[in-house]
Amino acid sequence: MQLAAEGVAVGPAPALALVPEVFSGLAAAEAPWRALEAAPGVVMTPYQRFDWVAACARTLPAGARPCPVLLRDAAGRPLALLPLFVHREARIRVARVIGGRHANFHMPLFAGPEAAALPAEAYAGALLQAGARAGIDVIHLPDQPRLWNGVPNPLARGSASPSDAYGLALEADPEAVLKRCLSGDARRKLRQKEKWLVAAHGPVTHRVAADDAEGEAILSAYLAQKAVRFATSGIRDPFADPAARDFLKAAHRTGALELHALRTEGGRILATFVGAVDPARFSGMLTSFDPDPSLARFSPGDLLLQALIRDQASRGRKALDLGVGEARYKASVCDETIHLVDAVIPVSLRGRAYAAAAAAGARLKRRIKRDPRLWALVGRVRRAMARPA
Repeated sequence: MQLAAEGVAVGPAPALALVPEVFSGLAAAEAPWRALEAAPGVVMTPYQRFDWVAACARTLPAGARPCPVLLRDAAGRPLALLPLFVHREARIRVARVIGGRHANFHMPLFAGPEAAALPAEAYAGALLQAGARAGIDVIHLPDQPRLWNGVPNPLARGSASPSDAYGLALEADPEAVLKRCLSGDARRKLRQKEKWLVAAHGPVTHRVAADDAEGEAILSAYLAQKAVRFATSGIRDPFADPAARDFLKAAHRTGALELHALRTEGGRILATFVGAVDPARFSGMLTSFDPDPSLARFSPGDLLLQALIRDQASRGRKALDLGVGEARYKASVCDETIHLVDAVIPVSLRGRAYAAAAAAGARLKRRIKRDPRLWALVGRVRRAMARPA
């Protein structure tokens, strides 16, 4: 590949040229974006819905600017959209998909399987043009699913992400789904734990927030429960920032988020589950449980997850995923591993240096996460740092 004098990478045109259009903000892209969402065969994750992204844009760092990129074919038909934003990081202008750590996947919206089947080189070439036009040094696209609903993702080229994600196919019969993903022994144990929980704390119900007031109660419980967890684990609380809390409220108001809770008759929320949603999928973002040690033996988080699976299947959704990262509760119910790739498209010379460093960082992080001793060491260091001096 040759480099132009101004430092922009150029190369031979792909066999099929896509035409990029760079928008100056989210509002300018809204009409074609929503049209793509409504396309009968659209291939997308819930994290790229316009309403979810517009709410999450509240959390962008200072100085960042949204610049969604729409890719059209030669006839002008929209084929794909990437909801990018640009931010300067150590003098390098980096473009990412809006969502950051709040989103589990950073895929484009594709108009359909046919659009996703176009050569990866066509997408890379069009994004190179868009990056040069928008003054971008590098486009960093972590957590690209290799397959989404069975459709290959042409942008899933690069180093394997540090962690994968985990999903579950749903069907019309909720009990059939639970029998498939939980053993008979596991289901019996959960029934017994629910009986013990009811005996100790009275009847409990699974609630899906139906209005702002109920949503506020569930979010408040999540934030309080998770703050305790973050503090004891030595992890920075991403929702200490009021903008992040506003994002959750705004996304719920537009229907881009669903808020679930296991609640006693007295209103005490024992566990929560928050997910990004579209008509076909629930994508788990956040979960928490009451830190009261006396509740641990009842496994309120597991009881809520069982209720969530039953609820999603009965409402006709086709799939549920529990997001990126390894966890016991994910392994206990999921029957699909969603393999992820960190894709990096350098646009300038500085972008090439960034790409090499990002790939090396992803490989190191994956190695640490896959080595139980190293990962346990990370946990010990975090907890030690969290202790008061």
